[in-house]
Amino acid sequence: GALQKKGHSARILSPKEAERLAKDQVLVSEFKQLKLEKEAQKNWDLFYKRNSINFFKDRHWTTREFEELKACREFADQKLTILEAGCGVGNCLFPLLEEDLNIFAYACDFSPRAVEYVKKNALYSTERCKVFQCDLTKDDLLENIPADSVDVVTLIFVLSAIHPDKMHLVLKNIYKVLKPGKCVLFRDYGLYDHAMLRFKSGSKLGENFYVRQDGTRSYFFTEEFLSQLFKAEGYEQVVNEYVQRETVNRKEDLRVPRVFLQSKFQKP
Repeated sequence: GALQKKGHSARILSPKEAERLAKDQVLVSEFKQLKLEKEAQKNWDLFYKRNSINFFKDRHWTTREFEELKACREFADQKLTILEAGCGVGNCLFPLLEEDLNIFAYACDFSPRAVEYVKKNALYSTERCKVFQCDLTKDDLLENIPADSVDVVTLIFVLSAIHPDKMHLVLKNIYKVLKPGKCVLFRDYGLYDHAMLRFKSGSKLGENFYVRQDGTRSYFFTEEFLSQLFKAEGYEQVVNEYVQRETVNRKEDLRVPRVFLQSKFQKP
């Protein structure tokens, strides 16, 4: 079972959790940090080599969580153009294309291997989607997508994998292809999510920023940080809130606190 609440207050740590985080202040060396940045693409490619298409579950919750995909239509069967920035192997893309026949999707990912998996999927059709490899921090989206042509951009568990100093470049890039008045739908890890509390000491790269054992990185967002990030690139905030869930594993009597940030930012 899972209990869910939405709101603007961050999760409150237990004294034990607070003590653990306070102790963990040693940062990974600058040399290793530069190496991780340089090898970021390689590490994600190896991740997909190891896990193939089996790591993430298909996300059939996208249309439920983001009613915007239906709400942004002016009439019922209007054709929508979407961009899934950071599509992985298509866990979000393919359920969406199956559920909604009036969507054309652009999809891109940092990992060439992930892009190949998308192209090999039986549901992949060039009439309904265009997938391409792209480093959102430096490859211009305009090379693959016309300016001001996209109705909705989904940015789901993507920005957290990017160095905080480069996140603004992703938002700037996306801004160019989004139609005025249309939105970026965002969902990612929030501050004090269970995943953040599980990192062993020696994994910390910076404030709220950690490296996993496989070399992939993860940032945990506060509402304020995300808001400033988007607003600095010219977006207007529509919704920006924490989603707190407590997942209960009755068999093992475990309560796992999950914290996400779910948001919607509009291009004026």
